[in-house]
Amino acid sequence: MACFRSAKHPFRIFFYNRLSAATNSKYGYSTCASKGTPVYQARQIKDLFSFKYLNPKSSFALISRNFSDQAPAATEQVNLIKQLREQTSAPMKDVKLALVDCDWDIEAALKELRKRGKVLASKKSSRTATEGLLALAQNESKAAVIELNCETDFVSRNEIFQYLALALAKQALVAENVSQPGSGLFPVGPEYLEGLKLNLDHPKIGGETTVQNAITEVAAIMGENVKLRRGFLLSASSPGVVSTYLHTSPQSGLGRIAGLLSLEVEDGSSSFDPLKRVGSELAMHIVAQKPLFLTKELVSADALENEREILKSQAESTGKSPMAIEKMVEGRLRKYYEEVVLMEQKFVMNDTLNIKTILNNLSKEVGSPVKIGSFFRMEVGEGIRRVEASNTDETVAQAA
Repeated sequence: MACFRSAKHPFRIFFYNRLSAATNSKYGYSTCASKGTPVYQARQIKDLFSFKYLNPKSSFALISRNFSDQAPAATEQVNLIKQLREQTSAPMKDVKLALVDCDWDIEAALKELRKRGKVLASKKSSRTATEGLLALAQNESKAAVIELNCETDFVSRNEIFQYLALALAKQALVAENVSQPGSGLFPVGPEYLEGLKLNLDHPKIGGETTVQNAITEVAAIMGENVKLRRGFLLSASSPGVVSTYLHTSPQSGLGRIAGLLSLEVEDGSSSFDPLKRVGSELAMHIVAQKPLFLTKELVSADALENEREILKSQAESTGKSPMAIEKMVEGRLRKYYEEVVLMEQKFVMNDTLNIKTILNNLSKEVGSPVKIGSFFRMEVGEGIRRVEASNTDETVAQAA
């Protein structure tokens, strides 16, 4: 304290003398004041250190007030940036640039961001999007699944992206495919959905819009190509149930692999609880075992002929007789059926039984014959690279 008292007068005299030079200089600044300091401000600082201000606390307070005139404006700008970021989830630099261009009018900046976002989204629409999610919506008699793609797994974990995917699945579920009535598996793709109205209830993408505009807006927010790739609707005949399973599911209704099937029972008065239980297990089996056909009779002639040629070539390399080779081919074809035909596959939860036996046991339990009406398996990104390379349509494992 004594040191401060002995030093404060020389300290004040030093600043007084240096600032005196600033006020008398034709440039209005000295080595002690920053360049561009106005002469009147230098005089104010000089007065603060003059001997008429004997209280150092009051001097410090006045200096603080002199240099804090811009603080409220800066704080308001930070708040505006924060508000716009919360509303749009746009990058910080884009938010600030839009506010600056719109003279810090948040409503105008919001419109500007959306305009820029749509332009950027259209530029990114040609980029390959192999990541994403499957979204599922269902009721007692039907289920809809859609694939919404993006470029990175990071975006697929975003809650805005996930909200949109679920909204699209719900829209596909209520879609009326009048061209193909009844039970079975029907495509409900982007060509059908993109023009439909969509009511969104989300803080960042709320309101009524079209499916296509909602996808474009989310693409602008995410900064990636977001694309509705495909969708399917599976309906069960009455009486019957639709069962589903989603693998790698971040939340209810979302996943990366989906298995769906319909179970049909002849007697409508039968209990549906066993059907639902076994149906869920079979949907899980479809995801795990990847069947391509429902029965041996439904294996396409091309697939069967191609497999027969491969097996025959392998058998001929053994050097055995033509009769032995034929027996080897037939034996290996039975193994092929067990791999790709659902009814012939070993049940994933009990490999001592095949699916045909599981259905027979279920029929006995409910007291009426039960059969699989339709099934299919879908996985995020499957076939995309092949489609781009060969420009052919991807296949979906299914049976009607």
